[in-house]
Amino acid sequence: MKVFTTDKIRNVALLGHGGCGKTSLAEAIAFLSGKTSRMGSTDAGNTLSDYDKEEVKRKCSIKTSVIPVEWDDHKVNLLDTPGFHDFVGEAEEALSVADAAIIVISGKAGIEVGTIRAWEMCEKRKLPRICFVTDMDDDQASFREIVQELQEKYGKRIAPFHLPIRENGQFVGYVNVIQQKAKRWNDKGTVDKFDVPDYSYENLNICRDALMEAVAETSEEFLERFFEGDEFSEDEIRQALRVGVSDGSVVPVLMGSNIQARGMFTLMSDIIKYFPSPDRCKCAGINTVDNSVFEADYDFSKAKSAYIFKTIADPYIGKYSLIKVNSGVLKPEDTLFNYHRDTEERLGKLYTICGNKVEEVKELHAGDIGALAKLSTSQTTDSLSTKKNPITFIRTPISKPYVYRQYRAKNKGDEDKISQALSKLLMEDPTLRIENDSDNGQTLIYGISMQHLEVVQSVLQEKYKVDIELDKPRISFKETITKKSDTEYKYKKQSGGHGQYGHVKITMEPSGDTENPYVFEETVVGGAVPKNYFPAVEKGIIESVKRGPLAKYPVTGVKVVLYDGSYHPVDSSELAFKVATEQAFKKAFMEAGPVLLEPYATMKVISPEAYTGAIMGDLNKRRARIIGMNPLEDGYQEVVADIPYLGLYEYDTSLYSMTRGSGTFSYEFVRYEQAPNDVAEAEIKNNADE
Repeated sequence: MKVFTTDKIRNVALLGHGGCGKTSLAEAIAFLSGKTSRMGSTDAGNTLSDYDKEEVKRKCSIKTSVIPVEWDDHKVNLLDTPGFHDFVGEAEEALSVADAAIIVISGKAGIEVGTIRAWEMCEKRKLPRICFVTDMDDDQASFREIVQELQEKYGKRIAPFHLPIRENGQFVGYVNVIQQKAKRWNDKGTVDKFDVPDYSYENLNICRDALMEAVAETSEEFLERFFEGDEFSEDEIRQALRVGVSDGSVVPVLMGSNIQARGMFTLMSDIIKYFPSPDRCKCAGINTVDNSVFEADYDFSKAKSAYIFKTIADPYIGKYSLIKVNSGVLKPEDTLFNYHRDTEERLGKLYTICGNKVEEVKELHAGDIGALAKLSTSQTTDSLSTKKNPITFIRTPISKPYVYRQYRAKNKGDEDKISQALSKLLMEDPTLRIENDSDNGQTLIYGISMQHLEVVQSVLQEKYKVDIELDKPRISFKETITKKSDTEYKYKKQSGGHGQYGHVKITMEPSGDTENPYVFEETVVGGAVPKNYFPAVEKGIIESVKRGPLAKYPVTGVKVVLYDGSYHPVDSSELAFKVATEQAFKKAFMEAGPVLLEPYATMKVISPEAYTGAIMGDLNKRRARIIGMNPLEDGYQEVVADIPYLGLYEYDTSLYSMTRGSGTFSYEFVRYEQAPNDVAEAEIKNNADE
């Protein structure tokens, strides 16, 4: 691919609900641009974007793909993102380098949960956007209804640019609302102008009024003229749109058919015309030498810097770090400094990447997106710059995973292979997390949803040839006591030669500090137990608190006092006193009113207000206590509750079902509370045979 200067580049994320047509839109554009000689489809599994085996199998995007296309002497980097919330981290990575977005909406399905989420993501980042309605070749699609629904949700910013024309149920052309002229596709792939059909005038007037309102809102002068009934000229409209689209105050609505590759020419023309090039966008980092602000602003004349927004670590493709050049011009064999890792990276060759295909490029200008191969230490969200001018850019905030399962190798001996494979997946996917829970003898894997974890399981099997089992996690219960006990234990063993002898008398009571497992004191007088055995007694306590006698969970909040005992001058040993202490601990613990403590989290659930009742009912079934409710913007409600960790199991599935995918939740550990009798009895019974 040839080199493009900053002013000729557009970085555009494709957002929308899963299955709305983002990948097929990218495919149609790539085909029309000459990037590919045939147009693939998700059903056939041969698109540029969805090249991964898992994506082909599931017929949906799981990862963000970059599709750079040349169009009218410009380079448009299309970032095709997954539409399902399970893979939200991929969309967040793409949006960290996008300068604008296309929100794709199915003309048949209409506005869906993913549409609303896409809009909210753009709002949060103040990204210019265009809504593109697909499936217009289907007679059931209604462009007018979608425009009206968008206007109801987002107001006068919505500006329909086009209107579909159908004849005998066929999508044959469109009306340009700005020009008020009709155009029909011909066999050559171009359009013929013709008069606006009579039956289109009603909808044209509706769309024209909406467009004029959006234009009027761009300035006080235009608003005043609008109310006075003045007509805007085409030049005035287009000038207002250039400003309005760029600052997000106007959101054009276009439409087309991905299957027929219709509507892409006008979409690409408007992307180039109305979306900002990187040099019209702001980008700032911190100079780590003097903590001053480095205004990169995608200026090719400034010191070189880049941001790694995504990593591909594939056993077939290799490792590539996807970057956006924030300033300067990168060239092959450049050496850049990674402040976060305190290391220098020699770049080698520069690439552009299209799906899973890489193409060498001579240089990458500020604002462009490219790929670097086999960087030694750099990872996603790291910054690269010159050592003389070390810059760090703000790391992209990525959604935190809250859904977890314990996992284990299905086949013995695969543990190392699984660990290596997971390290590559963790490199690629920052919404994955692995945690070793040594207290409960389990390894946990965290993801955005159960479907996300199932995809990971499938990728390990298909791509890395290792199998893992995902099971219900063992909850981190703890054991403690409620009263004081006094006991002793004498360990005595004779087996020829030296024997074993250790004798301890201890008291046990609540320490009042459940943050720490135990407090150990000794009040032995007269040398009944020599001081050199005190460490052995404490070792016995340390071993005992790891696995309590009640239900084999860690012990917390106990105070153990060694006050007496006896020893044998020949047979006593550290081992004997350690064993005696362990046995005494078990006995004392069971006599001191043992109870089970269960972990609680404070959880926040956000959903449209209509689902609040169902959410609260479900939380009550999970033994949660509602703390409060907070109204949020756009008709959303936040429910705050304390919930036992047992109640979190499969909550993501329930919430998805209750809210049709529109609800989200987060939680943080808050404290331990005594478990109810029925819960405690069930745990004790379940662990009795272990």
